[in-house]
Amino acid sequence: MENQIKDKWNEIITYLRDEYLINGVLFRTWIEPLEVISFSGGTLVIAIDESKQGDILNLIDKKYKIPLQVAIEVKTGEQVDILFKYKSEIKSKGVSSYNKEKILTEKYPFWNSGHSFDSFVVSGSNNIAYAAAVAVAENPNGQTYNPLFLYSGPGLGKTHLMHSIARYIIENHPDYTVTYTTSEDFMNAVVEAIRTNKQKGDTAATSNLRKKYRNVDVLLIDDIQFIIGKESTQIEFFNTFEALYQSGKQLVISSDKPPSEMEQLDVRYRSRFNSGMPVDIQPPDYETSIAILRNKQENSDIHLDDTILGYIATNIKSNIRDLEGAYNKVLLYAKFKKPNEEITLEMAESALKDFISPNEKVIITAEYIIEIVADHFNLDKDALLSEKKTQNLALPRQICMYLCNELTNLTQKEIASKLRRKNHTTVIHAVNKIKDDIHVDKELENTIQVIKKKLNSL
Repeated sequence: MENQIKDKWNEIITYLRDEYLINGVLFRTWIEPLEVISFSGGTLVIAIDESKQGDILNLIDKKYKIPLQVAIEVKTGEQVDILFKYKSEIKSKGVSSYNKEKILTEKYPFWNSGHSFDSFVVSGSNNIAYAAAVAVAENPNGQTYNPLFLYSGPGLGKTHLMHSIARYIIENHPDYTVTYTTSEDFMNAVVEAIRTNKQKGDTAATSNLRKKYRNVDVLLIDDIQFIIGKESTQIEFFNTFEALYQSGKQLVISSDKPPSEMEQLDVRYRSRFNSGMPVDIQPPDYETSIAILRNKQENSDIHLDDTILGYIATNIKSNIRDLEGAYNKVLLYAKFKKPNEEITLEMAESALKDFISPNEKVIITAEYIIEIVADHFNLDKDALLSEKKTQNLALPRQICMYLCNELTNLTQKEIASKLRRKNHTTVIHAVNKIKDDIHVDKELENTIQVIKKKLNSL
């Protein structure tokens, strides 16, 4: 059996990659370096190369154990249990290796956040920023996008991407020196250096500060907008930036606005920031919000009904931080207010009454209805709007037309256009059919009511 798995290993991990949509970075980082060691008593031992992959056993076990078991069964016809072990543990026959995670956390305080490319939900609102971040992480030689300048409003994922870049480089390019800092920490370090210089009557503190930030291969600085206008800090940062930039070192910067809108920023640096890769991150759309919430549920013992997730995603549109905050508040409310009870939509509404204004009604548009219906039936939006006439598309499409007719001011001709139908008679037929069917089909009536709740129209 061991030899059979080894012989088919490339087929197995290729199937795993394609079937579970594992992107290139994650596949090369987590899966390709895995090594089949032994098979005994129905258990397959797979080694993780800690020196290359880092301390990731728990992550690999949680995220990929079952998919890998499925892949092995598909390709070999045999069911196996999988036990992941570090190579160092196998070689030393159980002697514990050093606590790498503890060392990394002490050296890099941001490490505890757990942010990585693996946990970043990619969508149309952030895919360019994600791709640019991955490109820099894979090639941190200052030649790809330098500087990479990420900008957006608060809570949309800038810091997550900054941490992910730093983490990836630390784990995969150990010969690179990486420093991540917030603008607040940088500013405090500058102020402290100036204070120490005055106390001791020399400039040693400033020299040490410059060594810390300039003797690096990659510098990431978060929320640069807080430095702009603070004279001493701004001068120190720009001198550091210039020193690294001229040396071909990689810089990654984040801000709440693009360089062109930073009025107090010297035109020279505005030009420098624009010369690399300035890229924005937009607020998440409905599908992305749902994906973020479902991703968050993977790490929770409590699972919320899709109706509740839809309610949160529909009403919390400002940023990811607020979205996750609303999710956490529902769980906390249920735990302390209604312990041992099933979490209902009404419970979620009570929990979020301070988050969501009851008088602020969501604007219902055809596009919004199409998004919600597609999500409810787990369909691709393009398929729903296509010319395909398969049974799984017909009913959702008719429901879209019915709801557009009932909840918007669009004419039937306009509805036909929104649904990409050639003739408005299709809309008339769909509306009449749903109207008739809901009187005799209780399941259809319930489906319509659930979708309306998701639309927040009730």
